[in-house]
Order: sequence, then structure tokens, then C-alpha cells
Amino acid sequence: MSVNENTPTDAPYRETRHLVIYGYTRHELAKVMRHFESMLPEYVKISIDSVNLVTRITLTGVNSGVELLRFKMNKYQQNLNDIFSQEVVAMADKSVAQVLGELLTERELTVSCAESCTGGNIAHRIVQNPGSSVYFLGSVVSYSNDVKANVLGVDRRDIDRDGAVSRSVAESMACGAAKLMRTDCAIATTGIAGPGGGTRFKPVGTVWIAVKYLDTVVSECLHFQGDRDAVIECATNHAMVMLIRLLRNCYEVQEDFNDE
Repeated sequence: MSVNENTPTDAPYRETRHLVIYGYTRHELAKVMRHFESMLPEYVKISIDSVNLVTRITLTGVNSGVELLRFKMNKYQQNLNDIFSQEVVAMADKSVAQVLGELLTERELTVSCAESCTGGNIAHRIVQNPGSSVYFLGSVVSYSNDVKANVLGVDRRDIDRDGAVSRSVAESMACGAAKLMRTDCAIATTGIAGPGGGTRFKPVGTVWIAVKYLDTVVSECLHFQGDRDAVIECATNHAMVMLIRLLRNCYEVQEDFNDE
């Protein structure tokens, strides 16, 4: 059998690598990435998509030497992983909810939610993944203080003393959801999504998030920027990343925060 002389023998190969990180604004990311981008050869292109503190970095390499290209692309991906370290969510093109779902599935754990300011958005994001019924048992949208107290068991004295947007209430919400739905893990949010409702000490964008994994409960106070939708989406992403880090045993406790 003869080979057609027009058959290409050195067609270029394409290799793609991904990295998903959390916690950088576009401005911060530009500073960190400047040196890395300047070191890339011409045959490697980079695209960066950053939305609500979740950033997807895609490296695409096109070259005729497939083995060398694979080696180089793996090296550049590892370089990125080294740069961002604790901020890495995935070394693949996956959503935050997908990563969380995979962790829960692998460890045969279940999760529930208690959402105030996010209004069920965390639950929505989780159930977008096929097979989520294996690990996601349910959610309580506890928008009112009565629901927080009567359904989740939040102590009304905590609400009166600290306010609904507080560490004590967020942690009680998470514990209440886990107890109510008998889950290994739980996520809770309570905050001020805006555009109104903020105060001098708790401005619009203030969100307390608590996550629970077995007997461990951690909480953080965040101040997100942007409109109502941006605050909700950022709080949703941050809450899931907190649980991911807790499950990976790489969670770093937030410095003590006084919310009085």
C-alpha cells in the first residue's frame, strides 16, 4: 500500500491543561500572572476567565513534537500549581460544585445547607451536578429569624444579642441543618446581600459563612464587593471552597474577628 504524498506526517499536536483557583480579583491576578505569562513560549497560549473570585486558567499548546509538548505542558501546569498553592481548587476544567461533589462521593459523606442571604443558591449549584442525590440531602432557606429559630433551632438569645448576621447564628444554622437532615457536613450563610440593609458595622456585602464536617465547625466573616447578585454568587463560591478545604485538611482558620 502506498502512502499519499500529500498525507501530512508532521501535523501539529494540541495539548490543553487547566487550573481552577479561588480568591483572586482580576487586578490581583494580573499582578501574580505577569511573570509567568512572560515566560511562556510562543506555541503556548493562555486564557484566563475570572468570575466571582473563581478563576479558570487554560493553557493550550500546539507543537509537532507530541511527547515534548506533553512534558512541557505538564511542567507549566505544575508551575501554576506551585504559584497558587492553597488557592487551587482543581487541576482540571471543573466547577467548584463538581469538585465538592467528587470529594463527598469519594468519602461517602452527605451534606445539607441552611441558607439565608444566598436564598438556596448553594443548593442550586450543588444539584446541577448529575448524581448529587447521593450526597446532597436537602436545604432550608431560613430567610426569617422565625425559621432560623423554629426549624433550625437557633437560639433566639443569640439572634437578639449578636444579630442574625453573626458567627453564633451562622454556626448554629450549620449545626441545625446537619442535625435536622442527619448529614455528615453542612453549609450555612447569613448576611446582607443589598442593596439596602447595611449598617456602619455590618455594611452591604457582609456575610457570615459556617461549614461543618463531623464534629468540626468553622466560620468566617467576609465582605464581598459588587451588586446583590455578585454578593450571592461570591458567598456561594466561598462557602463551597471552605468545605472543600476542610475536607482536604488544608483549611486555615480565619484570624479572630469581632463582629460586635
